[in-house]
Order: sequence, then structure tokens, then C-alpha cells
Amino acid sequence: MHLDVASVLGLVTRSVRNFVKDGKPACTVTLTRLYDTDIDDLWDALTSKERIPRWFLPVEGDLQLGGRYQLKGNAGGTITACTPPRHFSATWEFGGGTSWIDVTLAADKGQARITLEHTAIIEDHWNQFGPGAVGIGWDLAAMGLARYLETGSSIDPTTAGSWMGSPNGKDFMRQSGEAWREAHVASGVDPASAKERSDRTIAFYRGELPPNLAHPGTGS
Repeated sequence: MHLDVASVLGLVTRSVRNFVKDGKPACTVTLTRLYDTDIDDLWDALTSKERIPRWFLPVEGDLQLGGRYQLKGNAGGTITACTPPRHFSATWEFGGGTSWIDVTLAADKGQARITLEHTAIIEDHWNQFGPGAVGIGWDLAAMGLARYLETGSSIDPTTAGSWMGSPNGKDFMRQSGEAWREAHVASGVDPASAKERSDRTIAFYRGELPPNLAHPGTGS
């Protein structure tokens, strides 16, 4: 497949907010996007055990309030809030760390709008990679969800993997990382520091990170 990367990424609104959570510095990455479907269909695509693998990853567990979930080869956690078809929250547990996701849906002039917030405590890996560590992953997920909703066809993992290694896929990672860097700077972070972190994250997603450096470890 070949994407008009700038157009696809331009459909997403991004922001970064720095604050204190439980006495520790934290950051919330927010992604908002419209989809050409209704809120009930979008909710089902996001929460159905049968449909999630068609655009994201295979999932196991009990997908209801208080239940545990596990994405294959990725994050797991507990569903901490669920109000169909408008809102759910969950812990996002990966690599020994815990962060939090919060998803809100709303009808918007014949379309459905998703607002996804991913909150993490700022620790060493965040200081290395910044918000793009989760942001690029969520941009990829948002793109996959859009293609699935538009075509009704499942995303083929082999095709997706090949695309990510292609020039078009690598350009997606670069432009996404740069967009999250701009949001990071807008949150008040020093531009030089934001660029250093985004460059490192882009290199990771493009498969160009030196082996002596840790990976972002976000699971998104």
C-alpha cells in the first residue's frame, strides 16, 4: 500500500500536557480524529474482541468493566471505566511499567470523533524518547482503524509489516514523530530537547536505533 502521509497525519489533532500525578511528574499525550462512521460502529470496532484484531492486534481477556485484557505481544491491563458507547479507561501495562489510557467518543456532524489520552509518569525512558514513544504507535493505530472502517477489510499483518519497512512507511514514522515533537514544544518543552528525543524515537520506529540504546518500551 502507499499513503499520502501528510494527508493521513493531518487528520489527527495532537497535544501534550505536563502535570503532576500522585506527587510525580507526568505527561498526557492526546490524539483526536474523526471517522466516517457512527458512534455505535466506532465503539464496536474499538471494543469487540472479534473486530479489534482486524485493525490492531489479537486480544484476549474479559473486555468489560473490571476485566483484564492482553494484546498479543503488546500491552495488557485492567478496564477501569466503561460507559458504552462513549467512554472507557484502562491501565496500559507493558515491560514492567504501568501507564493509563482514556478513550472518549462523540457524534460530530454525521461522523464519530475519538479522543484518546495516554498518560505516563515521566521516568528515564520518557526523558529519552518523549511523547512520540506512544504517539507514533497511536498514529499507526489510528491509520489502521481508518483503513479498516473505510474498506471493511482486515489489515494483513504481513502487508503491514512490509509497509512499515518501506520508504513510505518510514516517511510516516518521520512525519508522525515530527508532529509529536511540535506538540511537545507547544507544551513548553525546550525545542532542542524535544528534537533530540523525537529523533531518537523516529530512529527506533524506523529500525535505525543503535543497539546500545534502550527502546521506548511503551507497547503502543
